[in-house]
This record gives sequence, structure tokens and C-alpha cells, in this order.
Amino acid sequence: MKTQDMNRDWIATARTLSQALPYLQRYTGATVVIKFGGNAMGSDEEMASFARDIVLMRQVGVKPVVVHGGGPMINAMLDKLQIKSEFVNGKRVTDKATVEVVEMVLSGRVNKRIVQAINAEGGKAVGLSGKDAGLVTCDQTNPDLGFVGTPSDVDVSVLHDLANAEAIPVIAPLGAGRNGETFNINGDTMAGAIAAALKADRLLLLTDVEGVKGADGEVLTELTPTQIRDMTATGVIAGGMIPKTETALAAIEGGVRAVVILDGRAPNACLLELYTDHGAGSLIRA
Repeated sequence: MKTQDMNRDWIATARTLSQALPYLQRYTGATVVIKFGGNAMGSDEEMASFARDIVLMRQVGVKPVVVHGGGPMINAMLDKLQIKSEFVNGKRVTDKATVEVVEMVLSGRVNKRIVQAINAEGGKAVGLSGKDAGLVTCDQTNPDLGFVGTPSDVDVSVLHDLANAEAIPVIAPLGAGRNGETFNINGDTMAGAIAAALKADRLLLLTDVEGVKGADGEVLTELTPTQIRDMTATGVIAGGMIPKTETALAAIEGGVRAVVILDGRAPNACLLELYTDHGAGSLIRA
């Protein structure tokens, strides 16, 4: 008969699983939308780790919906094809040639890489964009920016069908215009619109910072919409954090229970947020 010594790693793992039980029960049946940014995709190992976390969430009863970006990949392809971009007030003008590249990169290379990673970990991922099954209909955000859209109608029936089939939707941030155009959509905006339409329990915005920081530079673990507005008005929230907090506020107003802005570079960030006392990043809720 073979015996094994109980080492501390095994004991710690068992304790962690035991402590996670209330959270596993809490999120069973919950819809969680995860915005996976292009900057967070990193290496194949990091992609596999993210995919493993998503599969685990599905396995324990969560209904995850992944919305991804892909800005760095789009920039690389535009450079490779020698397509020059114009900018208006710091925002890229998306002309017809550019939006074709955007669709090729987002719906093709990036989307299928995530789908493949999730399936490789034992999940059942299905890739689609806002153009599929009438998921997202857009209006043009600003004529000066070309084919950049803002979601106006979101029909999530296909996402409910996929969830009932225990599949994991992986969504590229593209939408259809009312006249058949293809529009590029900001990834955070897309995730917020889908989360609101689903009345999701959580929207997790994975980014490349630790969370929302206060005036002292420390990450704030919990915030209200009123605090967010006050901090924005006084300049504490500034730069790239403004659109993320605006997405959070819009999602909460649309019916999302809470939004978390967290560092997607941290190992197992989604699991830390959902299944531990510590959590991760900044939680925003009314």
C-alpha cells in the first residue's frame, strides 16, 4: 500500500476550494460578461490561463460571455498592409479600407484564437460578432470618424440559446448598420451594451492597470456611481480610465448588478474576483 505525505501545497489547495464554496453557490446560474482586451492577450501561456478560467466558470454553473478587443493586432495589420490612418481629436478615422481590415482581424484572427484556446481547455466556445443573428445594430457615432458605431439595438436571444446549450459566446466588437454597413465598436462599449441587455450579474473589464485609483494613488476596491462622477469632475479619474468608468456607469444604469475594473495581466484575475474574499480591482455598484 502506497502512502503519501500531506504537503502544504495540497492542504492550501483543499482549503481554498472549501473557502470558495459560498461563492460557487452565489454565482451558480449567474451571467458574467468579461471584456478581454487586446493588451491582456499576451502570450500563448497567458491565453491558455485565461481560457482555463473561463472553462472553470462554465463548469461550476456560471454563464460567461466573452467580448474581446484587438487594437494592437489591428495596428500591426494596418502597418503591414501600409494603410495609413488619419486621426480626429486623437481618435482613428475608420474608412472603408480600414473597417475591412478591422473585421478581418477581429472576427478572424483574434476571435478564433480565443475560441480555439477555450476549446483546447475543454470548453465549448462559439465565435461570433455583433453582425451575427442581429445581435448588435449600430448608429454611426460621428460622421468624422467614419465606420465607428454605437450600439442602438441589442438582441441577445442568440446568447440565451448558446447559454442553454452550455456554450461560451466569444464576441468580436463589430455591428451592423441600418443600411447594411459594418461598424467598428469600442470593445468596452460593446461589452457594456451586451451586459446591460443580458441584465448580467457582473461585467468584468480586464485592463492593463490594477483598478480605479484615488487621489493618493491607491486602488479603490469599491465605488458608487456618485463617487465616480465626483472623481471625474475633480480630475482624479482621467485619461484612459474615463471611458472605462463611463462604460461601467452606463452598464449599471442599464441593469447590470455590478462592474469590476481589474488588471487582466494578473494570474487568474477573474477567479480571484468571483471566488475569493480578496477580490480584484475596483468594484462599482449602486
